[in-house]
Amino acid sequence: MFKVTPVCTYCDKEIKGNEVVFVKMRYPERKGMTEIKAYLQNEGKLICEECFNKKSK
Repeated sequence: MFKVTPVCTYCDKEIKGNEVVFVKMRYPERKGMTEIKAYLQNEGKLICEECFNKKSK
């Protein structure tokens, strides 16, 4: 219904299932159960492996 497609923050490449990604985010203060994909999409910045390797060099 409200499906959000995950994309890389730097190159806007669509992130597919089973792909290696890096997430930049703050460690959460609170405890609890949550749906991990939605949490990462809302609270973190997704970075594809190619952009991460380019930036780290």
